[in-house]
Amino acid sequence: MMTTPIHKRSLAEEVANQINTYIQSGHYVVNQKLPTEPELMKQFGVGRSTIREAVRMLANSGFLRVQQGVGTFIEEYSSGNESLNQRLKRAQAKDIDEVRQMLEIKIAQKAAENRNVQQLFQIEMFLNQRIQTSRAGLLEECITADINFHVSIAKASGNEILADMYEAFSTHLKSWFLQVHPDTKAFILTNDLHASLFESIKERKADKALHYATLILRH
Repeated sequence: MMTTPIHKRSLAEEVANQINTYIQSGHYVVNQKLPTEPELMKQFGVGRSTIREAVRMLANSGFLRVQQGVGTFIEEYSSGNESLNQRLKRAQAKDIDEVRQMLEIKIAQKAAENRNVQQLFQIEMFLNQRIQTSRAGLLEECITADINFHVSIAKASGNEILADMYEAFSTHLKSWFLQVHPDTKAFILTNDLHASLFESIKERKADKALHYATLILRH
């Protein structure tokens, strides 16, 4: 069974981030032609496929304009073409967590209504990982399991946009959680609430899912 771990940034994402930094700093200016693929490969020390993927990401985000047969050009930058992921990188952790909590209530209800057997399996798997790692005092592993538990509930909501938004907000919080939690005691205290949330989703009881999700947030 496939799991849903928190992934590190890919090589293409790293290159895209560096090119984007050049754009926003003025090193590359609007309508300037981007260096050729061989030049970028040499500059960043990566292969052609990585450069093409990085360019595709930036073009999809509105930072680059690809003209077939002519070249790739720097597009005019505005906050309107900044992706959610890029915006979250500039946001304060407490603001990200506040929005995540707002999403969490609706997600719990929708998951109770729409989850399937495979999704229940993943939710329970991450719940067990959360319980085991919290009891063992493994803070980083516990935080990862906690994030994956809630992300798997979001994916069971049946709303892909809601799930994508929740995952984007949650995956930016791991480093902050490591700063605010000195140990796993807070996670141990809420293990029973998380187990009850899982059971309410399993039983398709949206009202109970709402109740336990609210209690978790209050805690």
